[in-house]
Amino acid sequence: MRCPFCGAEDTKVVDSRLAGEGDQVRRRRKCEVCKERFTTYETAELNLPRVVKRDGSRVPFDGRKLRSGMMRALEKRPVSTEQIDAAQARIQRRLMSSGESEVQARRVGELVMDELRGLDQVAYVRFASVYRKFEDVAAFREEIDRLERQPTPEVRRKQLDLLDALEIKPK
Repeated sequence: MRCPFCGAEDTKVVDSRLAGEGDQVRRRRKCEVCKERFTTYETAELNLPRVVKRDGSRVPFDGRKLRSGMMRALEKRPVSTEQIDAAQARIQRRLMSSGESEVQARRVGELVMDELRGLDQVAYVRFASVYRKFEDVAAFREEIDRLERQPTPEVRRKQLDLLDALEIKPK
């Protein structure tokens, strides 16, 4: 690995650990020439399916575009970067595990909405309003009514925490 500070090719790994949800390796490196330290992340390079857009065109899956759409919906919302990273990783994992070589853009949008619904209801409605092209206030009202019938993301997390606390551990 080339040093980003001086360009030297002689760098040494000083620490490695799992990152993300265990699908990345975080490595701390030290340049043997200038002695600067830097971090790299290693992930498996897997082929994600191509995305078939509404007009029938096909484009490679772009994780940056996925993240950008999610970030736009989550702007000024109380959701951590780690939660966003985990949601993006889950979406990509679901796409890869499908085994399909192509996936409809609609499917990707539905996966994003599923994740946003679990993270933050306001972000979910923001994304859904653009994605589903809400035409009027009634469409917003219908979506909000549907959300109100479901437990909030905070309530769901607390329910999961309670289930984890009640889990019986083997002796």
